[in-house]
Amino acid sequence: MPGADATTTLAEPAFPRLFQELSPFVWRALRRLGVQERDCEDVLQEVFLTVHKKLPEFEQRSSLRTWVYGICLRKAQDYRRLARVTREVGEPGRELRATAPNQEETLEVNRARALLDSILDQLDDDKRAVFVMFEWEALSMSEVAELVGVPVQTAYARLYAARKHVQTALGVARNGEDSDDS
Repeated sequence: MPGADATTTLAEPAFPRLFQELSPFVWRALRRLGVQERDCEDVLQEVFLTVHKKLPEFEQRSSLRTWVYGICLRKAQDYRRLARVTREVGEPGRELRATAPNQEETLEVNRARALLDSILDQLDDDKRAVFVMFEWEALSMSEVAELVGVPVQTAYARLYAARKHVQTALGVARNGEDSDDS
C-alpha cells in the first residue's frame, strides 16, 4: 500500500521496510543502552530476529517503535549481563577517528560522547533504561513504565535517581578538567 508506513502495515512483506526504517533507531538505542559499538551489529540482528519472529503476535497496544524499543531494552540487558562483556578503558582519544575540516569540534564531541557513555555505564540497568528512553528517545513516562514493567511513579523515581547521578558525575568530570588546567 503506497504511502503507508511500517508502523501501520505489519504484513510479512513489510518487514524489509520496517528493518530499513527502524535500524538507525535501534542502533542508537543499543549504543545508549550499553552495547559496545563493535557488537552493535550483532545485537541489532538479534533484535530484528526477535521482531521478525514475534511480529505476528504484536497486539498494537503500543506503537511499533515502542514495542521494538522494548525488545532493544531486553537484548541490551542480556548483552550487558554476559560474562564476555568487559569494561574496556582505553587511552584518551583512542576511539577518535581522523576527520576532515573541524577536528577540534569532532574531538570535543567524541570526548563528550565517551564521558556520557562512561557515566551511563555506572547506572544499573533499570535506571539506565528509564533515563535513555525518556531523555533520548522521548518516550512518554507511561510508555517507559509499561516497557520496564513498573508503575509510573517507580519509573519517575528511577529517572530522578539517574538524572542526579548523571549531574553529579558531570560535575566531578568538570571539576577534574578545571584542576587539570591549573
